[in-house]
Amino acid sequence: MINNDILRRIRYIFDFGDAKMVSIFGLADHQVSRDQISGWLKKEDDPTFNSCHDIQLAIFLNGLIILKRGKKEGPDNSVPPPEKHLTNNQIFTKLKIALNLKSHDILAIMELAGFTLSKHELSAFFRKPGHKHHRDCHDQVLRNFLQGLQIKYRGKAEPESTFAWKSMDQISKGTD
Repeated sequence: MINNDILRRIRYIFDFGDAKMVSIFGLADHQVSRDQISGWLKKEDDPTFNSCHDIQLAIFLNGLIILKRGKKEGPDNSVPPPEKHLTNNQIFTKLKIALNLKSHDILAIMELAGFTLSKHELSAFFRKPGHKHHRDCHDQVLRNFLQGLQIKYRGKAEPESTFAWKSMDQISKGTD
């Protein structure tokens, strides 16, 4: 998925204004301007559009974790360094942590979006790369998770034409 799209969706789901977005970056010890936020939230065809890089999305997601869960307690309560490269699995994990979701919560959110996933399929996304049961999180899974969050928190769904719904079997087979 495109980082800018993820940022736009999270902003809409939680109804964050520009000032709140700036403060979330600040929670992760990173300063951004309102103009930067505005550029990241524009559509790709807008002349003032700016691409949101992985490191910027990682900083935002780290700030979201701090906003929703608080800073780590203990002697080393510093903000973790942002990842330079993000995968869908890492984005999904950060959202899971920020929202303090358990597997049954995530499965219920996916159901809201009309996407069926087993507990075993879900757990494979949160395993370390290299583990024999690790599975890459495809864009469609992350999109459906964000769509489910939107339905849960906003009570509105985007028009179905926005997404081409697929089951996990279709995704793993690569069919459209």
